[in-house]
Amino acid sequence: MSCKRVCGAADAVLGQCKEYIDRVEDDQYVYQSKVVPGGTIGKHIRHTLDHFRCAITTCCAEAIDYDHRRRGVEVESCRNAAKDEIESLRTILSELEEDKLQEEMTARVMICSDGETCDLTTTRAREIFFAMHHAIHHNAILMAIGLELGFECPPGFGTAPSTINFEHSEAS
Repeated sequence: MSCKRVCGAADAVLGQCKEYIDRVEDDQYVYQSKVVPGGTIGKHIRHTLDHFRCAITTCCAEAIDYDHRRRGVEVESCRNAAKDEIESLRTILSELEEDKLQEEMTARVMICSDGETCDLTTTRAREIFFAMHHAIHHNAILMAIGLELGFECPPGFGTAPSTINFEHSEAS
């Protein structure tokens, strides 16, 4: 089966993020949550998009490094900047060829708070899947912030595909 299907699933999650951003007002985007102390919608969106950008754009000769990210950037405070970043990522994602998705890469992961890292062998498709899975969990946090602000998210937002699959099988 083609790894391009992973790109399609990731694109769908990025689309959900854009739809979520469209539901909030500018002041809500930067609102300091009481349910998620220190968290804002903008910070969670930025964090999610950082992971996607690392997975999608890191050169195969370099290690993907999710732990050294830009913070305090415009995507955290400006909904339009976040939506532009999403569209940029979706475009790059759509252009990835199967051979690029299956290329061997290295992911550098921080394994403890003293900064110690470990290099893991991976593929771009695997890392795109990781970014997508990671985004779903942050979407669950965004759903909690949304409820705090008084709006509901669409069904399935912030829910892992395996959970939706399980719920469907239980209903049958």
